[in-house]
Amino acid sequence: MGLLLSAWLGAGLGGAAAQTPEPAATPAPPSAVPVAQDAGADASLDASSDHYALRAGDVVQISVWKETDLQADVLIRPDGGISFPLAGELPAAGHTVAELTAELQTRIRKFIPDAVVTVTVKAATGNRIYVLGKVNRPGDFPLTGPIDVMQALTLAGGATPFANLNGIRILRRDGERQTSLRFRYGDISRGRKLDQNILLQNGDTVVVP
Repeated sequence: MGLLLSAWLGAGLGGAAAQTPEPAATPAPPSAVPVAQDAGADASLDASSDHYALRAGDVVQISVWKETDLQADVLIRPDGGISFPLAGELPAAGHTVAELTAELQTRIRKFIPDAVVTVTVKAATGNRIYVLGKVNRPGDFPLTGPIDVMQALTLAGGATPFANLNGIRILRRDGERQTSLRFRYGDISRGRKLDQNILLQNGDTVVVP
């Protein structure tokens, strides 16, 4: 009887030990994929940002509250200026929406003291990038938000079969100075040297030889 009781207790304790759950393994954190950043690309390229700098070719919607005759879509001319009733001629390119709004309001309030002016960007077509060379759809593309080199190549329909993907160059002009930045597609496709995949700036030209 004692032997049977001992065997029963041993089996019970062994079963309990077998059923004791082991601590769950802590899942390994996902590996971080570095994303290339470019200090030159900032909120001035995002038309929804308060810091967006208007450019020639942009279309702004201007309206004066309760004045139906003072509402219009206005194209910023190549010289950077616009014209608007009661405000006359004024510069717009290079200014933010807030700055343009303030200037319009100051001018219009000379005629309508309580005028409330609203300015919004209707079409940000002044910022553009260019993709040339051995791509399927070379040309210029609107830069309405952050776009990197890989995304620009996608917009251009990708490279043609005989393109030299490791010889791509980004031409960037700063005033009278122009620089050439190297881009090796082979590195990016292997997840290496991702800092080459920079965010493009207005006027950048991607050349695919």
